[in-house]
Amino acid sequence: MVSAEEGPAAGPTVLRMLLGAQLRRLRESRGVTRESAGWEIRSSESKISRMELGRVGFKERDVADLLTLYGVTAEQERAALLKLARDANNPGWWHRYGDVLPSWFQSYLGLEAAAALIRSYEVQFVPGLLQTREYARAVVLLGHGRASPDEIERRVDLRMHRQELLRRPRPPRLWAVVDEAALRRPIGGPTVMRGQLQALLEATRTPNVRLQVIPFAAGGHAAAGGAFTILRFGDQDLPDIVYIEQLTSALYLDKREDLDFYAVAMERLCVEAEPPERTPEILKRMIAEFDAA
Repeated sequence: MVSAEEGPAAGPTVLRMLLGAQLRRLRESRGVTRESAGWEIRSSESKISRMELGRVGFKERDVADLLTLYGVTAEQERAALLKLARDANNPGWWHRYGDVLPSWFQSYLGLEAAAALIRSYEVQFVPGLLQTREYARAVVLLGHGRASPDEIERRVDLRMHRQELLRRPRPPRLWAVVDEAALRRPIGGPTVMRGQLQALLEATRTPNVRLQVIPFAAGGHAAAGGAFTILRFGDQDLPDIVYIEQLTSALYLDKREDLDFYAVAMERLCVEAEPPERTPEILKRMIAEFDAA
């Protein structure tokens, strides 16, 4: 069980998932059906299912009633779980950007902030966690060219704030595989792109960042369908999540067959890409090409 002290640092999304997993274990250990649990909190079987998956907020009264139903009487254990329920309802830092943040992306930010390992494949852009401010602004303008300057800057600020997780005391590991096309497409112009490549070169010296490039010479490869991210968490109770972003929505996959498919695709991409130790050489060559142009 997650400790109450871990709460706020983990972020509300993962706290809901952890509390839901704990409630599911308690229910199953007592042989209580979801229907009976739903009746106990004056709700439905589907509400219990959503709670156990961490997809809804928690009312402290509901959690207390479920703990009683599941035979949890030890005061210390009840207090820890009830505190977890309170912490899970606290808004994440990204809620201050609610005016420029689509609801379907808020869940991803919570998962990303809680991940121990982030593995991503990008075909069109540099991964968001590694973008420079200038490059990020150019990307934002591509999708929001009619927005006001203030809105553009708030969207860029949001992306820069995301990157702070790579610099925190216990950062996640980021393993990104990037198509060569994304590194050669001059987003924002040559000066911006050169600065972005230099920033990627510096990122390769960071212990928790691994970057690989799939060269044009590789031809077709395992992820022809497009970009995706696999998130893995430090708690064994939480399954991996595959995140696939679309123009106006996103997919979150957690079924075992989907996870296995994308895990195999990611492994093949890592094999087809140049090894990580060659990435600095590749980036330096691209930077030199910009300098010569």
